[in-house]
Amino acid sequence: MKTLTYLSALFVFVLLIEPARAQPAPKKAFEVEKIPGGRLIAAKPELTGKTKAWVWYAPALGEAEEWMVERFLEAGISVAAGGAAYGGPAAIKSQTAFYVEMTEKRGYAKNPILIGRSQGGLTTLGWAVENPDKVAAFAGIYPVCNIAGWNGVNLGNYGIKKDELADRLKEFNPVDRLEKLAQAKVPLFAIHGDKDTTVPLETNSGLLKERYTKLGGTMQLVVPPGQGHSMWKGFFQCQELVDFVKFHAKTQAQRPAK
Repeated sequence: MKTLTYLSALFVFVLLIEPARAQPAPKKAFEVEKIPGGRLIAAKPELTGKTKAWVWYAPALGEAEEWMVERFLEAGISVAAGGAAYGGPAAIKSQTAFYVEMTEKRGYAKNPILIGRSQGGLTTLGWAVENPDKVAAFAGIYPVCNIAGWNGVNLGNYGIKKDELADRLKEFNPVDRLEKLAQAKVPLFAIHGDKDTTVPLETNSGLLKERYTKLGGTMQLVVPPGQGHSMWKGFFQCQELVDFVKFHAKTQAQRPAK
């Protein structure tokens, strides 16, 4: 009798746990893929089901960006890091090749949201001012916006010498080439510390906002007090930046590239 009772109990236990065993493993909400010129973290499903919304980040993604990347993916926004950093004609050419890969070969939206961190700002904003009809929005994390506002710029990337900088600055400098971006009504955002001595606020994001506003453009600037050029988590866990990206990702399909 004891044996029968034990077997009955065991049978009931098996019945209870068997459905759990039968449950399929949860599917990942994203996949990571190395693609020509960069890396893609693809969200599934996409935001609207009609367009593949995406953020284009420069330079490379790392651990610091994980928090905001997770929030983009949760909203169905894919994240790609590709092209070159530091700016210059070669970097812009590389960015354009990456854009073609993403839009024409992979079917992503024709109007990505560009995010540039530090020196990545020169490339992303530099590409944006040359391709205003192909940009939904631009955001920066203490971005370099001004060739003359960063001591680390390599003028060799632009094919100019130091003594030529003053005369040729407007040929390449993002903050000197904002007119078409403003005419296209591309919204801008930046978070930039007021104690940044590497990429000074006043000569980069501050100057960008000043000039863009004068041209009729809109820009949101968040200035964390007492922060410099660092990996402070507040730069990378900025809810305002995430909200800005999520809002403009919804409009990607509504602003077709020309």
